[in-house]
Amino acid sequence: MRTFTTLEDVAAAAGSEIGTSEWIEIDQARIDAFADATLDHQWIHVDVERAGEGPFGSTIAHGFLTLSLLPHFSSQVFGFETPGARLNYGLEKVRFPTPVPVGSRLRSHVRFGEVRDLPTGKQLIIEHTVEIEGHDKPACVAAHVVLLLA
Repeated sequence: MRTFTTLEDVAAAAGSEIGTSEWIEIDQARIDAFADATLDHQWIHVDVERAGEGPFGSTIAHGFLTLSLLPHFSSQVFGFETPGARLNYGLEKVRFPTPVPVGSRLRSHVRFGEVRDLPTGKQLIIEHTVEIEGHDKPACVAAHVVLLLA
């Protein structure tokens, strides 16, 4: 795990590969819990029998479930011990190129993109490419925007 203690360290890492998270399994219990939390009970996610006969041969994870794992993946790859607050500012781009079948394992390759100077600190783009074990295409590609206050 890589730790950043100053905003200058963060800026110096712009354009760098930061690391890769550990694998996490996406089981049906996690999918069901996410469905309950978000009130999204579409059959392709939660109806095991019907989804088994559907286009993917099993249930699949919600795209937003995969997206919601970005903070977990980040915490395994890097940490900020900068003096100011860190704020989730949003996302610039998110794509879900490949569905995530139940039982799959995911991990994220993390890269720091652009770092912009702000009057209050820095704005960092954290680029995630979420890999599905054994698949050629990623489950998710996302550019997460974080504000690091001075």
